Amino acid sequence: MAHFFSEASRTFSEYLLLPNLTTKDCIPENVILRTPLVKFKVGHQPPSLEVNIPFASAIMQAVSDHNLAIALARQGGVSFIYGSQSIEEQAAMVRTVKSHKAGFVVSDSNLKCDSTIADVVELTEETGHSTIPITEDGSSSGELFGLITDKDYRLSRVDLNAKVSEFMTPFPELIVGQKGTTIEAANDLIWKHKINCLPIVDENRRLIHLVFR
Repeated sequence: MAHFFSEASRTFSEYLLLPNLTTKDCIPENVILRTPLVKFKVGHQPPSLEVNIPFASAIMQAVSDHNLAIALARQGGVSFIYGSQSIEEQAAMVRTVKSHKAGFVVSDSNLKCDSTIADVVELTEETGHSTIPITEDGSSSGELFGLITDKDYRLSRVDLNAKVSEFMTPFPELIVGQKGTTIEAANDLIWKHKINCLPIVDENRRLIHLVFR
């Protein structure tokens, strides 16, 4: 009788390290899978329209519904809604995807207080995220010291070597949610205080999640 393995399958080629070409910095955290979504000529400036992972779903009724579109988008991919339905149904499906709210997300773009505006610009260009938590150790779960966005500095007027601590909104001035806050309560805080991002912290001010408008 055949046995079904539910675990992910692997191949040796997934772990292939090329002799003399693999550096100690070749680790998963440093691998960038971002790729242009549209065609461009080699040697020319890549287009700004990119996806974070090189995956797009097939335009098939059995594959690309709104559920897969949402799931792929949350991972950085893109989905194409199938056309074998009425225009109204297609529009409704697209509307469902675009109105989806991600809820609680773990920040993957973080810096420390001694980081510079140059670091902010580099991280924003690398990840596409313009809201960056400033934590004690620069991790997604460190003590939250502040928040910096692209609205806090003018790139044409700022010294790129300036510290983020000079421009960020410090913790005492932030509107935050406490650990255990529901998504409904978080959304209420966002709308009440007219903010775009609500950090969720624990009793020690350690960052847990971000909730966006």
